[in-house]
Amino acid sequence: MKTHNFSAGPCILPGQVFEEASKALLDFDGLGLSVIEISHRSKNFVAVMNEAVALVKETLNVPDTHEVIFLQGGASLQFAMVAYNFLTETGNAQYLDTGAWASKALKEAVGLGSAEAIASSKEANYNFIPKGYSIDPSADYFHCTSNNTIYGTQMKSFPETDVPVICDMSSDIFSRPVDVSRFDLIYAGAQKNLGPAGATLVIVRKDALGKSGRYIPTMLKYTTHIEKESMFNTPPVFSVYVSMLTLRWLKEMGGVEAIAARNQAKADLIYGEIDRNPLFVGTAAVEDRSNMNACFLLKDEAAHKEAFDALWKAANISGINGHRSVGGYRASMYNAMDLDSVQALVDCMKKLEKQHA
Repeated sequence: MKTHNFSAGPCILPGQVFEEASKALLDFDGLGLSVIEISHRSKNFVAVMNEAVALVKETLNVPDTHEVIFLQGGASLQFAMVAYNFLTETGNAQYLDTGAWASKALKEAVGLGSAEAIASSKEANYNFIPKGYSIDPSADYFHCTSNNTIYGTQMKSFPETDVPVICDMSSDIFSRPVDVSRFDLIYAGAQKNLGPAGATLVIVRKDALGKSGRYIPTMLKYTTHIEKESMFNTPPVFSVYVSMLTLRWLKEMGGVEAIAARNQAKADLIYGEIDRNPLFVGTAAVEDRSNMNACFLLKDEAAHKEAFDALWKAANISGINGHRSVGGYRASMYNAMDLDSVQALVDCMKKLEKQHA
């Protein structure tokens, strides 16, 4: 029986990627060696890294003005790296506070200099994306988080500004077309739409670097990793390899345009049921609902939680409990999830209605 994996963290990846990666764990490229034991400087792995970078550029139509690198430390390390590389000692950084991760990113910048949230939805438990804010034209940069996994909100557009724009796209990168040229830096942990945890993708405008005027530890300089082609130190070999396989799969699927249509169909299905079914209610503002993470509640949890939990568990559904900080339910529908998995969840919601409406 198929397991329907709605996990929001390390999450679902394409089945064919798992199959190919499992073979490479035993014998990579016919070497008689595992992909995780070969030298990262061998021609075999250098080819993997080069292909992964090339596929990122092709898939997102990355312009020649930008570099693509694979780092470690997750998005959490990027919170500090961004501030080190872009925040000047006398300047100011402006942040859009849309959730837990945006707030943590701001905290790191405040630790290095002047940074502020110019708009926030915190008082509404981050259930919407702030709009109508103004960005100081003299700011060193503007930082935003495109998708908020905990609260189920997503930026549907990005502000027009001459200030450098930096975006954490950890949970929705490769899920829809993005005009990379509008961003000075995009970063994303791999463990949503790209690969297993361990690698962090960074796309950075080359001429935006080297302007902070501050001392930057060697490992925290983007130029360090650009110059060494993501191999200043040993990279997360397996995560990069699986990311390459996932990007191959995405290309076969028709790229981000095709996957965006597929993701929209999944989102329409689950939100349609949330809005139709009298036993459930969504938590995010309708115009800001995430196509990656649908968050919802039972209107009467005391009366229906036990029955609903029994239904989705019997359907072999996994990972739909909401984040511990907000409760409820969260259906994470990343690129590799099939429509039939969303339908399985919707069927459980319909069964609950028949039982208790």
